[in-house]
Amino acid sequence: MKKYILSVLVQNNSGVLARVSSLFGRRGFNIDSLTVSATTDPTISRMSIVVTGDETVLEQIIKQVSKLEETLWVEHLQESDSYCRELVFIKMLAESADVRDSIRQLSDLYGAAVIEATGSTIIVELTEVPSRIDAFLGVISNFEILEMCRSGVTAILK
Repeated sequence: MKKYILSVLVQNNSGVLARVSSLFGRRGFNIDSLTVSATTDPTISRMSIVVTGDETVLEQIIKQVSKLEETLWVEHLQESDSYCRELVFIKMLAESADVRDSIRQLSDLYGAAVIEATGSTIIVELTEVPSRIDAFLGVISNFEILEMCRSGVTAILK
């Protein structure tokens, strides 16, 4: 199974988000992340949707979303052909100076920022492409992660 990023332009009407998300539910597709934002045109919104599946699932999702009355445009985006970013906050247990130093070193290596460090915890922020966030999470998995929050992908074609 592979993750796919879809960029969808829709009319900025009441209920559009509900119709898109219910379409996924009715068809048995899971949404990994979903962000919606305004565009320069107040009548149009951009949805960035991340889904997991194979090529057949991707084709079906594109066809079904395209059929919605409010959909203006749907495109599958590759990380290499687009600007896509996601934000993650990670709170980790860091009771010793050695653990805090190790987390800081790994954070520097990945371009993450330590936004708070207390006596027993450290909170790290990273804004990156999803694959790089996944790699960072893999590297820090040896530490005790207390909480984590990912924003979802925001993407635009280059």
